[in-house]
Amino acid sequence: MSQVFDVLVIGAGPGGYIAAIRAAQLGFSVACVEANSYDDPKGEIRLGGTCLNVGCIPSKALLASSEEFDKIQHEVADHGIRVGQVSIDIKKMLARKDEIVTKMTGGINYLFRKNKITLLKGHASFAGKDVAGYLIQIDGKNSETVIASQVIIATGSKARHLPAIAVDNVMICDNEGALQFAVIPKRLGVIGAGVIGLELGSVWRRLGAHVTILEALPTFLGACDTGVAKEAHKIFVKQGLDIQLGVKITEVISTKKGVVVNYQDSAGKAQKLECDRLIVSVGRTPNTDGLNLAAVGLKTDERGFIPIDNYSCATAVPGIYAVGDVVRGPMLAHKAEDEGVLVAEIMAGQKPHIDYNCIPWVIYTDPEIAWVGQTEQQLKESERAFKTGQFPFAANGRALGMGRSEGFIKVLADAKTDEVLGVHIIGPNASDLIAEAAVAMEFKAAAEDIARICHAHPSLSEVMREAALATDQRALNM
Repeated sequence: MSQVFDVLVIGAGPGGYIAAIRAAQLGFSVACVEANSYDDPKGEIRLGGTCLNVGCIPSKALLASSEEFDKIQHEVADHGIRVGQVSIDIKKMLARKDEIVTKMTGGINYLFRKNKITLLKGHASFAGKDVAGYLIQIDGKNSETVIASQVIIATGSKARHLPAIAVDNVMICDNEGALQFAVIPKRLGVIGAGVIGLELGSVWRRLGAHVTILEALPTFLGACDTGVAKEAHKIFVKQGLDIQLGVKITEVISTKKGVVVNYQDSAGKAQKLECDRLIVSVGRTPNTDGLNLAAVGLKTDERGFIPIDNYSCATAVPGIYAVGDVVRGPMLAHKAEDEGVLVAEIMAGQKPHIDYNCIPWVIYTDPEIAWVGQTEQQLKESERAFKTGQFPFAANGRALGMGRSEGFIKVLADAKTDEVLGVHIIGPNASDLIAEAAVAMEFKAAAEDIARICHAHPSLSEVMREAALATDQRALNM
């Protein structure tokens, strides 16, 4: 007899496993299906999805390791610290990264057991519906069909590959292969100057690679506030990243010795990039193939995303929801998690909500880049009257003491009501500092509210307060 569940979640990435946990907390009988082992040495199914296994977590581990290496080489002398010759053990660095991932995946397994969530190992696809609920075929070591009253699709996304460029994750890599280089490439090429390209490019640049980034768009970090993007470009070029904008890739040739990229530069001139390894980082596509959505009357849009109701994440089929990278909106782990919680609570009859304008974005370069809300260019396009306050980390004592004085915080507020409309940061610990801005915007705070709150001294958070004060020309330390 088939197992029957109140809720079945397809995919155990951030959106899926969080949705499963919240649904279980609310009293539902829950199962979660996962098929990917992510090259586990024992062939075991690994929870956590792309983010935990081959994305957010391992990349941040490598970013931290490479940043420490870079500091010792180039920065500690300013503190009066003398060191001899510095070397890097790549094998140990990668092992540390893998240990962190293993610990995190094990933690999710523990949470599943704690919350009495049934883990089903295999590939899930819809097989129709009967009076008991939706039929889900699980193809794995022990194939079976289970029944669920309600289903949450949380299958995430995969790296988008370019036509005629064969990714083998040896010479030409996507994000997965770029996390596993056994040696530091002397010359590294990166196609795409987005979040993943900049982060992974930064890792290997710090470790000694000469990194060239080829970006098709004529502008750098177009999603960022223009002022932040300009500052970031200046800093990254100074650090040694060779960033080429407005290029057109014409041919990529892979050999045993390396990779040759033929392209046209922004002026239309033919150029050639010879590198030891190439990273292709041109976005991601939703994992909706193989689900047999037609069996329950579902269709994807022209880009492969599952259309949903913007409030509830409900699909066109009653009782089936979709969250995370398979639906519209930014492909961010924390956005997927919030949608997973929202769906579980809606199933329980609660009335949660998500303000997508208050979801923060982060790029974990050095300095970090983070923002929430609207950019200056978006406000201008919408013809909304606003005022701007900006304050540099160079005028902050804590930043100077840390040797991290590059960048600034910019606060955008409504010209009449003073409501905070957007906050943009490039600087140290931006990923943590942006949380205050997200909280302020969720509560519809005014710039004056942030300005009136006492911030600890000395701390980086004082820059946030000064930027809020600056919207009214009241900055105290400039």
